[in-house]
Amino acid sequence: MPEAEPAASPSPSPSLPSLPSPPPQAAPAAEEKQKSMLSGAKDKATAVGHPKYASSFPLDELRPLYLNLASGLSLDPAGSLLTYDPSSKTFPPVRSLSRKDQMRILVTGGAGFVGSHLVDRLMKMGHLVTVLDNFFTGSRHNIEHWLGHPHFELVRHDVVDPYMMEVDQIYHLACPASPPHYQYNPIKTVKTSVMGTINMLGLAKRTKARFLLTSTSEVYGDPEVHPQSEDYWGHVNPIGPRACYDEGKRVAETLTYSYSQQDKVDVRVVRIFNTFGPRMNPDDGRVVSNFIIQALKGQDITIYGDGMQTRSFQYVHDLVDGLIQTMNANYSQPINLGNPEEYTIGEFATLIRDKVNPKSKIINLPATTDDPQRRRPDIARARKHIDWEPKISVEQGMEETIEYFKKVLKLDAK
Repeated sequence: MPEAEPAASPSPSPSLPSLPSPPPQAAPAAEEKQKSMLSGAKDKATAVGHPKYASSFPLDELRPLYLNLASGLSLDPAGSLLTYDPSSKTFPPVRSLSRKDQMRILVTGGAGFVGSHLVDRLMKMGHLVTVLDNFFTGSRHNIEHWLGHPHFELVRHDVVDPYMMEVDQIYHLACPASPPHYQYNPIKTVKTSVMGTINMLGLAKRTKARFLLTSTSEVYGDPEVHPQSEDYWGHVNPIGPRACYDEGKRVAETLTYSYSQQDKVDVRVVRIFNTFGPRMNPDDGRVVSNFIIQALKGQDITIYGDGMQTRSFQYVHDLVDGLIQTMNANYSQPINLGNPEEYTIGEFATLIRDKVNPKSKIINLPATTDDPQRRRPDIARARKHIDWEPKISVEQGMEETIEYFKKVLKLDAK
């Protein structure tokens, strides 16, 4: 998952009526939508990426990176002893690039959920990749398979402190992105968004690197315009419990375009909508991970509110495609990256329950403060300028995510 607009000014666009449910023409009936999700309305994707950007790979080449133990690691038959044999470690194959084509790429937050998948793709493409991460929400496990590779470097570093290196591209992902994590220390969240972005933009200015900021759909707040296009200014509570993240990202966008206009830094901004997939933190409080973990454990599936609030879920491989295509396309205005298919939280909970554990009950808890009621991206700009739209169905992505969490819970139970 931009703009340089006033922090909390609502768009002058007209408001929608107060929402009970989407109009009939905007979405099929709940039953039909669920059938569509369960049947995998799209054909299963077998590859990801885009040939124009040399980012294409078969899914079967990427799956072992997040579904298998890293090379050199093995579990005993009882599953209670983990052994590491460095002499048996091998690395995934990467493309061989000429020196003029091989870029030095910095990924902040590269040990996190999205960042680690981006690192996988950039490494497979043959580039030299440096990851900065303070491991607040990231994990070495996510990039363990690259440790020791001559093209890869991992640095434990907090982006609120300056960092110097020579670099050609900077993907700036560093910032906790789930409510429990960004609300744990709201001042630190704001500092990460503001000071971290200033430091990385300063590095881009000095090295003349291209800079990509991963912003968020949260800059739209609880939107009064639906779907949300990039020229919508948003409807954000600047002092609510989510403000440390929402407003931090809005300031980060302002900084990005200020550096572009004043210092001619080459910038890109993406606004990321709800994303799911392997390597999500099981305890991060996000909808998909919460529902899957609860169903796998046989617990009640908990929905905050009445379940009629809507979200649009994209699989992480599609997001990585969008990040790489945005970075390398000739377009510098904000771009929404998300799945335009919209579902209620209640529908999504039912889908996961039926797929994982039909015995789980769905229960409703009090709604959280400032929880957006509708969220769906307008991706016309992404289609036009970076030739991007999601390829992987919710159904296919859910299968891989469930498979991943089954393995995580099995390991955690040892």
